[in-house]
Parts: sequence; C-alpha cells; structure tokens
Amino acid sequence: MVTEAECWKRLQEVKDPEIPTVSVVEMGMVKRVEVMPGRVHVEMMPTFVGCPALDLIRKQVVRQLSEPDASVEVEVDFVFDPPWTSERITAEGARKLKEFGIAPPGSQVDELPSCPYCGEEKGQVENLFGPTACRAIYYCTRCRQPFEGMKKV
Repeated sequence: MVTEAECWKRLQEVKDPEIPTVSVVEMGMVKRVEVMPGRVHVEMMPTFVGCPALDLIRKQVVRQLSEPDASVEVEVDFVFDPPWTSERITAEGARKLKEFGIAPPGSQVDELPSCPYCGEEKGQVENLFGPTACRAIYYCTRCRQPFEGMKKV
C-alpha cells in the first residue's frame, strides 16, 4: 500500500504545464492527500479559476500516483475554498521561478517584483495581462530586459 509521504514525493514530479521547472507541490497547489486502502484522494487548489491546464494536471497526478500500483484508484478534486494565494508558493518554488526567468510575487499586492535576471529591485509594469492569468509583464530599467512576474493574489 502506498503511503501519504510517498504520494507527496511523487507529486513533486508533477510539473506546472506552463512552468515545467516548478512542481504543483512547490506552487502550493496541493491542499491535501488522503490515502485509504486501494484509494488515494488528492485535493488541489488551482492558481486561478478557469485555468485551462487543470485537466492536464489532473491526468498527470493520476498517472504519477497510480504508476507504482495500477490497482490504486486515484481521485483528484479541485477545491476553491479557500482560494489559492501566491503565499502558498514554497521558497524552493520561488527560487525555481526566478531561475526560469519569472519573478516570484512580492510580499505586498502593490509591490513590483525584482528582475529575475539582474536583481533590480523595481521593475516597471508593461502589461498586467501576461501569457497566463497568474502572470504580468514587466520591464527592467537596469538590464533593459522584459520579464514575466507572478501576480500577488
């Protein structure tokens, strides 16, 4: 029988489809894992309601958790209460976001993110609407690079 600790370890291998270096665990999307005889139930918190990657994430979670024992039934539910917030991103997740070129969110809603390339403290907002609902586009005045940043929610 699979253990809860093994499930959490295997969930580290499920990457965010939009940011393939960061796991759903590091993004703080996994709320709860419950292991019962022959069954695993996972509750996940989407970063945004209507995220188009939810079906893909669900399939990846089911595949990852049923891989060691195909007889285990895996159920994945997306929960919206409480809503996901950017504070759920782990320190490791923030580090990996930065390495990927995406500025982690600041501690305040109105705080501009630091440039992930040169570390400049304040980027300029170029567009609040980035490639996904959870990101915005910024511009660094020091290294003159555009960069994406996670929105503080």
